[in-house]
Amino acid sequence: MLSRSSFTSLVVGVFAVYVAHTCWVMYGIVYTRPCPAAADGAAGGCVWPYLARRPKLQLSVYTTTRSSIGAESNIDLILNVEDFDIETKFERTVNVSVPKKTRNNGTLYAFVFLHHAGVLPWHDGKQVHVVSPLTTYMVPKPEEIHLLTGESATQQIEAEKQTNALDEPVSHWRSRLTLNVMVEDFVFDGSSLPADVHRYMKMVQLEKTVHYLPILFIDQLSNRVKDLMVINRSTTELPLTVSYDKISLGKLRFWIHMQDAVYSLQQFGFSEKDADEVKGIFVDTNLYFLALTFFVAAFHLLFDFLAFKNDISFWKKKKSMIGMSTKAVLWRCFSTVVIFLFLLDEQTSLLVLIPAGVGAVIELWKVKKALKMTIRWQGLRPKFQFGAYNDSEKKTEEYDAQAMKYLSYLLYPLCIGGAGYSLLNVKYKSWYSWLINSFVNGVYAFGFLFMLPQLFVNYKMKSVAHLPWKAFTYKAFNTFIDDIFAFIITMPTSHRLACFRDDVVFLVYLYQRWLYPVDKSRVNEYGESYEEKSKKKAHRE
Repeated sequence: MLSRSSFTSLVVGVFAVYVAHTCWVMYGIVYTRPCPAAADGAAGGCVWPYLARRPKLQLSVYTTTRSSIGAESNIDLILNVEDFDIETKFERTVNVSVPKKTRNNGTLYAFVFLHHAGVLPWHDGKQVHVVSPLTTYMVPKPEEIHLLTGESATQQIEAEKQTNALDEPVSHWRSRLTLNVMVEDFVFDGSSLPADVHRYMKMVQLEKTVHYLPILFIDQLSNRVKDLMVINRSTTELPLTVSYDKISLGKLRFWIHMQDAVYSLQQFGFSEKDADEVKGIFVDTNLYFLALTFFVAAFHLLFDFLAFKNDISFWKKKKSMIGMSTKAVLWRCFSTVVIFLFLLDEQTSLLVLIPAGVGAVIELWKVKKALKMTIRWQGLRPKFQFGAYNDSEKKTEEYDAQAMKYLSYLLYPLCIGGAGYSLLNVKYKSWYSWLINSFVNGVYAFGFLFMLPQLFVNYKMKSVAHLPWKAFTYKAFNTFIDDIFAFIITMPTSHRLACFRDDVVFLVYLYQRWLYPVDKSRVNEYGESYEEKSKKKAHRE
């Protein structure tokens, strides 16, 4: 059997190997070995960039209901950039006619051509093109109403929406189309072309050398759920924002891999909304900052695991509640369950929902331990039995109840006032949604107040030896990591404030640990003292 220290070392070692392997894989993605013969001016085996010839290009965007086209019939030209400069970024919004077939839950495709100026795309042998659907299917978001007046967020509701079931997917319009062209004059080694880029390359033979035509790429990661618009039968025109920017070879390869990863998630059953959570990590993010985010998130995951391991170990051995605030344990359980129900009501991604659900189950188990609860079944009916507290535990409960009495004078009016304000001013899907939102807002805004009873118990007992300090330390590291990203990552204001409120409470815990040093000769709740454990360890050695 591995000791706990050996197991922790093993986990840290595996984590270090994982980070090193990921760095090597990422290096292999963003770095491409150039053709060695190109340095000597030789052409043999090299694939040269056609853009190095600086051809005059034109960008044309067409729409059609067919997934493939062979001529200019039954297509609509929606954007034409005659003097297209691959180095110049632009964004243009055009109105697109929506065919009847698309309005009846059909698909509309965008064909993007990059071809020589003054030549039609299908007459140009050196044109490149990509195709992307402008529509997708998704369950529409439930409409929010004012619960007291019944007023909806929109002035009128289309007849189609009234007849559609809430769980029936309908056609949505992708209002953004993001294009990229790889602008580096990079010379590839023909014998080792990267597989990810190769499928986007089109080769031509020019003057006994092989050239690759401009690499045109559609950034599917920029298609976010927030930009989707419901298509109904009365819609005849919809706006489409076409944006263009140049892209480097390293970023192009990285983006291709990320798009493939998102596509694989969708093939495994992830919905459009679930995949959108992953897309949000990469969109509008600098590659270097993205790498930093990965490393910090990896350490966050490690600290989460170590905190989880030590917390479970601490509570598994816990036999006495001396010095522990039962009210704080109950509050953590309540807040965790409320946050889980809130995420469930908001149809949050499974990537977030599953860890929140596991955390809620663990907190329920802690409550069972704290209340010394046993469950006995009488047929199909459970019977709950609670263990008795000793004198020391009763003293702790008295301090705990005293702290909660003072706290309730502040907490309850704040929570009730916040719930009443949201009922009068904010629209919700249902009364249940309002109730859950009111609870979760109370958890985020005033939840730190429920950490105060434990501080009060520590003050009264003049001791912090009963607390799980290893788990606290790992959670503190994660809290400080959260502080850094609270300034950078988009998140609700209440969640951002929740990051900083934990810092204040933890600093008070640290002050109490300094103020009330641990008496190493005192016997703890397990019947052991630090000095006795040290003597036993020395005797074994």
